[in-house]
Amino acid sequence: MLTLGIETSCDETAVALYDSEAGLLAHRLHSQVDLHRAYGGVVPELASRDHIRKLPLLIRDVLERAGTDPATIDGVAYTAGPGLIGALMVGASVASSLAFSWRVPVLGVHHMEGHLLAPMLEDDPPEFPFVALLVSGGHTMLVAVEAIGRYQILGETLDDAAGEAFDKTAKLLDLPYPGGPALARLAESGRDGRYRFPRPMLQKPTCDFSFSGLKTAVVVATRDAVLDDQERADVALAFEQAVVDTLAGKCLRALGETGASRLVVAGGVGANKRLRERLGAEMSKLGGRLFYPRVEFCTDNGAMIALVGALRLAAGQVDADGPVARARWPLDSLEPL
Repeated sequence: MLTLGIETSCDETAVALYDSEAGLLAHRLHSQVDLHRAYGGVVPELASRDHIRKLPLLIRDVLERAGTDPATIDGVAYTAGPGLIGALMVGASVASSLAFSWRVPVLGVHHMEGHLLAPMLEDDPPEFPFVALLVSGGHTMLVAVEAIGRYQILGETLDDAAGEAFDKTAKLLDLPYPGGPALARLAESGRDGRYRFPRPMLQKPTCDFSFSGLKTAVVVATRDAVLDDQERADVALAFEQAVVDTLAGKCLRALGETGASRLVVAGGVGANKRLRERLGAEMSKLGGRLFYPRVEFCTDNGAMIALVGALRLAAGQVDADGPVARARWPLDSLEPL
C-alpha cells in the first residue's frame, strides 16, 4: 500500500511516501526553528501559517523524489493529535482535501504511535512485545507494547517532560533555542562531579517521572552565581547526567515489571548520545536489545506518520466523519489492529 504521510503537530512540516512492500520511498522535512528562535519558543499561530506555506512544496517534492504521481497513491495519512490544534488542523485539512481529490481513503493517526513505531522503519525492527520509552519535548512515558494498538501506559511524567526540562534549563544557562541540543553539546565539555542534582522519583516504586524539581534544583544552584563558560558546561553535564540516570532507572523498572527483553527509545530526546550509550550498556548487562530510529526520525517526521497510516489503512481504518484534530489524545485509547 502506497501511503502519503503528513506531519504538522508542532513546529516541523514533514511529508513522506511509504510503500508497504518497498518501504520508505522519499521524505522531506522543514524545520521552523529559525522562525521561532526570536521568541524563545514555538508561537502557535506562526507555526500554523508556516505549515500552510510549506506543505504544498514538500508534497510536490516528495512525489518527484519518489518518481511517482497521485494516481499511484492508495491512501493519505496525517497527524490528528496530540499537538497544537491550529497546526493539526492544517495537516488534517490538506490531507483530507488531497484524499478527496485523488479518491483514496484518508486517516488521522496518533503522533506518539508514530514515534513508538518509528524503529520499524529500520532494517532490523523490534519484534513484539517490547517496552517503549517515548521521550520528547511534550511527552515522557513508558509503554508496554503487546502489538500495534495494544498499549499499556506504565508510567508518565507528572509535570514537565524531559525535553521540556532540557529546554527550560538551557534557557537558564542562556543557551539559544532550541535549548535541548544546545545543552547536550555544552555538556560535552563539562567536568564530572562539580555539581550534583537530584534524580527525581527514582526511589519511588513506580514508573512515573517528574522533572520540575530537577529544574528548580538548577535554579537554586545557579541563581546567586556568575557562571563562566566552563561552569555553565559543568551545570549542563550534571543536569544531563541526572536526566539520563532517571530515565535509565525507570526503564529498568519497567523492564523488570513486564519481563520484556526489548526496549524501544523514541522521540526527540531519544537522539541524546549519553542516553543512548547508557541504555545500550544497561541492555547489554541484561542480555536484552535496544532499538531506536535513526537520529533524523527521532524528531517529528512524516515517515513515521506514513508508516502508521499504511498499517492502519491496510486494516480498513479510515476517517468516517471528516478531518480530525485533537490537542489531547490518550495513547492507550487507540483501536488495536
